Amino acid sequence: VQLVESGGGLVQAGGSLRLSCAASGRTFSTYLMGWFRQAPGKEREFVAASINWSGGSTYYADSVRGRFTISRDNAKNTVYLQMDSLKPEDSAVYYCAAGQTRRLNVSVRSPRQYDDWGQGTQVTVSS
Repeated sequence: VQLVESGGGLVQAGGSLRLSCAASGRTFSTYLMGWFRQAPGKEREFVAASINWSGGSTYYADSVRGRFTISRDNAKNTVYLQMDSLKPEDSAVYYCAAGQTRRLNVSVRSPRQYDDWGQGTQVTVSS
């Protein structure tokens, strides 16, 4: 699966951005979509995830719960991350990821649960 993110940019604190991730290729085998982020000098961290079937669960990092919303448009093979009430500490490169193979005992919050990654999109929140 190929993933292409878009929608990043520069925004003031308190503002909003919506990231998009367009998937192509063997998308029918994708059961899980997620967003991660990585700030300079820090490890890649989980942001949000969505299980790809009707009624599937969503998961959020504590730091973004209530401010970020993950959603998907299956007809367009696209997953979104709506980011509201942005803070300077949200600044990072945001990566979209897709999981093809369910790995038992591996959390959806772990990068090890994902098989394919996008190239990333930069989000910068100014104070």
